[in-house]
Amino acid sequence: MNKGELVDKVAEKANVTKKQADTVLTATLEAIVEAVSEGEKVTLVGFGSFERRDRAAREGRNPKTGDKMVIKATRVPAFSAGKLFKDKVAP
Repeated sequence: MNKGELVDKVAEKANVTKKQADTVLTATLEAIVEAVSEGEKVTLVGFGSFERRDRAAREGRNPKTGDKMVIKATRVPAFSAGKLFKDKVAP
């Protein structure tokens, strides 16, 4: 499912126009991205939580040459599914 299909589904379930659903969905995603990028954890009860995690520097290998290389430390977004979400996916 892509964003357009999700907007269609939200509009149908919430009984609003597609434009309204798109506006709300876009604003929601922007708010989540903004909060996580600032280091906040966003928890949606029953759905899951979004947070920023630090990934330590590590040693890797170039797949073509096999040479060792250092992969720099970085920050990555992470999502953990909530219990209700997990139970729905794998009953």
